[in-house]
Amino acid sequence: MNATALSPRRLLMTADSVGGVWTYAMELCRVFSGRGIGVLLATMGDALSSEQRAQATSLPHVELAESEFKLEWMPNAWDDVDAAGHWLLELERRFRPDVIHLNSYAHGAYPFLAPKLVVAHSYVLSWWRAVKSEEAPPSWAHYAQRVREGLSQANLVVAPTASMLESVRRHYGPLSHAQVIHHGRDGGKFKSAAKGPFIFSAGRLWDEAKNLGVLSEIAPQLPWPVMVAGPRVRDGVGEFSSTNVAMLGELAESHLATFFARAAIGVFPARYEPFGLAVLEAALSECALVLGDIPSLRELWQGAAWFVPPDDAPALRHAILELVQDSARCAALGSRARQRALTMNPPAMGEAYLQAYSELMEKQAVVA
Repeated sequence: MNATALSPRRLLMTADSVGGVWTYAMELCRVFSGRGIGVLLATMGDALSSEQRAQATSLPHVELAESEFKLEWMPNAWDDVDAAGHWLLELERRFRPDVIHLNSYAHGAYPFLAPKLVVAHSYVLSWWRAVKSEEAPPSWAHYAQRVREGLSQANLVVAPTASMLESVRRHYGPLSHAQVIHHGRDGGKFKSAAKGPFIFSAGRLWDEAKNLGVLSEIAPQLPWPVMVAGPRVRDGVGEFSSTNVAMLGELAESHLATFFARAAIGVFPARYEPFGLAVLEAALSECALVLGDIPSLRELWQGAAWFVPPDDAPALRHAILELVQDSARCAALGSRARQRALTMNPPAMGEAYLQAYSELMEKQAVVA
């Protein structure tokens, strides 16, 4: 960062406990904490787990403000979303941050005094198109309008891949200020060990975008056992079973890293994945990657993974069998994945965000 640039000293960041946004926020908080930058982390959605709370409270310069306001994609959420917006405005008044870092959309339309950065992690219209092969129904029109308002009033929109940014622009029109910043994961937490003869995947089983049902479908035809980690059911969705599949449930980060370290092959046949932190964790662990052939994963892993059409079960079975039967090819693919993954690290991600914050602060200073 330019030595003469304005540097943020205090940030108000939102996060939720559902999915990868929490992991992403923690990686950023660790970087900022190490730089002496104060972060007020405001959480919404489901209550934090004891592990999540411990992760946040263990970091110097990070203050935790917890709530259970519904997230904007949840059913009957808008009263909660609006209440959360007023809560965030009050947190800003108390904490007086230099920048507001929002990991959802609707609150981008709220009248914060500090400049607002909105991160486009995922959104329902693109999820629906990728998963259902049709446009989202009219019942999502209000959601779409609130997302549009948040994006249009943000001072900067950030997406984790160029594919995601293009998707946002396709649905919501041109964005005057937008950029891509890849997520990062600490390579020290995910390392390779002696590889065992099993196939591993991780993700929300209830999320059709993860498409883990196709892996369950072919598992009985595979010579190696399949192990899957992640929350199984939400709102009655996500329960499936198959022979040759071990459902491990939701694992603590250290236990998850142990399985990634020992797995020879990591399989993620996603229909929709704006970035894919679990894929990055598998790559850091030197797993050979078998991925759904979608633009975002191609963008990140071209040349370092085997791609298959997401719903082509025979193609997925073929890819896995080829790697099972060719250990040298499997190891080489895993090595290429790790080399690529090491370029997507928290310091690089944090530095890119700090540069973005600095530019927002400078623009605001000029206007003032």
